[in-house]
Amino acid sequence: MWNMKNFLKVTLLMITLSSQYEMVKAQKIDSMMNIYYNFFPKERFHVHFDKNSYNKEETIWYKVYILDDEGITKLSKSVYVQWYDTTGKIITQTVAPLYQSTAKGSYELPADYTGNFIRMKVFTKWALNDDPDFIYTKDIVINNDNPPVNKLPKPITFLDVFPEGGDLILGVNSRVAFKAYNNYGKPVVIKGILMNDKNKTLDTLKIAHDGMGSFYLTPKPNEKYFIKWTDPSNSTSTTNLPISKNQGAVLSIKATNEAALVKIERSQLIPDNFKQLTLLVHQNQQLLYSVSINTTEKLLSNTSIPISELNTGVLQFSLFTSDWIPVAERILFINNRYHEFGAKIIPQLTALTKRGKNVFDVYVSDTTETNMSVAVIDASVDTSLSYTTIYSDLLLSNEIRGRVHNPGYYLASDADSVMNHLDLVMLTHGWRRIDWDKMKKNISPTLQYLPENERMKISGKVYGLKMASGTDNMMLNMILQYKDSSKNFIFQPIGKDGTFENRDLFFYDTVRIYYSFNQNQKLNDVATIQFDNGMLKFSDKTSTITDQDRFYTWSDSLAKSRMAYFLKLQEDWKKRSQYKTLQEVLVKTRVKPKEDAVDKQYATGMFSGGDAYVFDLTSDPAAQTGFDIFTYLQSRVPGLQISRSGMNVSMSWRGATPDLFLDQMPSQSTMLQTLAMQDIAMVKVFRPPFFGSIGGGAGGAIAIYTKKGSSRNAGGNKSNKEMFSTILGGYSRFKEFYNPQYDNPGENPETDIRTTLYWNPYVMTNKKSPRYRIQFFNNDLSKRLLIVLEGINADGKITRTTKILE
Repeated sequence: MWNMKNFLKVTLLMITLSSQYEMVKAQKIDSMMNIYYNFFPKERFHVHFDKNSYNKEETIWYKVYILDDEGITKLSKSVYVQWYDTTGKIITQTVAPLYQSTAKGSYELPADYTGNFIRMKVFTKWALNDDPDFIYTKDIVINNDNPPVNKLPKPITFLDVFPEGGDLILGVNSRVAFKAYNNYGKPVVIKGILMNDKNKTLDTLKIAHDGMGSFYLTPKPNEKYFIKWTDPSNSTSTTNLPISKNQGAVLSIKATNEAALVKIERSQLIPDNFKQLTLLVHQNQQLLYSVSINTTEKLLSNTSIPISELNTGVLQFSLFTSDWIPVAERILFINNRYHEFGAKIIPQLTALTKRGKNVFDVYVSDTTETNMSVAVIDASVDTSLSYTTIYSDLLLSNEIRGRVHNPGYYLASDADSVMNHLDLVMLTHGWRRIDWDKMKKNISPTLQYLPENERMKISGKVYGLKMASGTDNMMLNMILQYKDSSKNFIFQPIGKDGTFENRDLFFYDTVRIYYSFNQNQKLNDVATIQFDNGMLKFSDKTSTITDQDRFYTWSDSLAKSRMAYFLKLQEDWKKRSQYKTLQEVLVKTRVKPKEDAVDKQYATGMFSGGDAYVFDLTSDPAAQTGFDIFTYLQSRVPGLQISRSGMNVSMSWRGATPDLFLDQMPSQSTMLQTLAMQDIAMVKVFRPPFFGSIGGGAGGAIAIYTKKGSSRNAGGNKSNKEMFSTILGGYSRFKEFYNPQYDNPGENPETDIRTTLYWNPYVMTNKKSPRYRIQFFNNDLSKRLLIVLEGINADGKITRTTKILE
């Protein structure tokens, strides 16, 4: 795990390396790449949304996935999300705890929001050390019923050219890739010819895919080259090719299933440092191969690099002179399918009638623990299935500079044509480049943020200790009052330097902290305290919005039309004042009013609300005669398995063991068995995962509350008023998706025009429980549904599968 101890080790190693100037430079770069790989890994992000576009005032449901170079990230415990409007002004920022490299969230579009898209930016503290070009940013399409205020500028076509390896060299045949696009980032199909400065036509440009293509050229002395082209609007222009260099080497690569075939061709005349070249092959900052190439007598050199066993992703080839000056670089995408695990969607019951009941299973044969998310939507509102996927985000877009049009396409098939198109992307887009000059000088990356290895905390510093005597062994009394008026009492030691820190707390929303000094009342009048929750205070209040961003919205006219249809129905019902939408509660507990009341009375902090079953034992006659709490819970919670052998109790939920709590403190089954049923007020059973558990809560949790009297109000408002107070923020609280159950007579809204029929951010399987059953009901209109399942497993592998129900 990356921590301060590792950072000090790196610093010491850097000093050692810097002192060894007799070390050959190859060994320097090799050692530095090893340091970069082990101590400065990159985090990659993907966000699974319930759908790709939204009507105004809808809720955006999403799940964040983060992987680093080795799989499940060990660098971060929290993830931050910022939302920006179409002017680039920040609307809000949220923060969520990570569970197995993932976090769920939701965002309610403001009622007065009129933009045609909204920007989402996702990052961790560690990710902010990376190049800003690789921070995850997503512009989400919003369907408002108002026309755009400003007319967008007329599209203008551009053409860029990219010699393979970087340069054109006189007398050396080179492949040259090109990309045609407009000022809105859309690919453009052009017609063009390659010409020299003597107006001789040398070749005709052929578009292979999305405005991209390539041709071959052998530059001649005293010749310049350009492309003359025409776009679909009949606008004509010319694009000059780079000036050819007199001396140098060209790096070209072709891939087979087994190997990358590398060709290095140099010019007739070369300086001495070009007579011995070195090719470094690396991936994710890790050096895989180093090949020495003697070009003293040979103009052309070939080598083969095995790739069949390499991880999926971008493979980089860097060619150096004998004095380690980079002269050519090329990237290749390796897709050996080692990155994925198989997941199946198996329909069990399909009913696309009005409010019909549907059931399907998610099945994973792999025994490794998985963590997935699933969305079911009206298929007609999202027809761009390959626009962006967990594959394209984590394996491609996170490594490529600039916007890749329809990135999901390139990893949706192994067909030769798709692989050739993907190679054009490699040739025409920038990538994560290593600063080789810094490598040679043993300069490590600049770190502004250390890894966030722990979740939130309450820490701070007391100022003014010198103004009072007897401040040794000071104790700070704190009363934490949560939004539901429940309280938590903390007695926190203060260090000699005035600092304090408590890492045992975890809460959502905000908490008011009442505080005073226990042993020295004088400090209450002279000292001040600065509190901190340990999370990032981000100051970036704007995001740059370009014309390209403003246009990058609807690409599917059929989907837009369908969304407009749903929006019209919604607006019509509003006008009639009879429209009753399916209500979404801030945190829906799926409990009856009586249980809801007892939940509010007893549960506090992380245990309040949540996705849980609540049992009020004070009003349940069966509870008073029960043998113990485990006997009472048997067969009452779907999916929770409780078995016993004598006095031994074993429990399982989704293949994992639920965590146990007594009055919100960790407990054991042996202790809970001794509780008299008459002393228990409430039992709350949280579905997996439960974030309040230290171990992650993969098996959910069972929280048992004993009856309390007037002592619950001890230390109440009277004492609070005599104490100073402040408000401290915690993790953001999000909505829980509401899944209506139409087989329940009580749930019968007048109309149901949801476009998202089902959303579940935590679908988990493991060796003991490889199958996860999902049940949902159709709306009043949809006749064709799309299921999208994405996720990761404990080994850092990923999956995506889709299915149409019709």
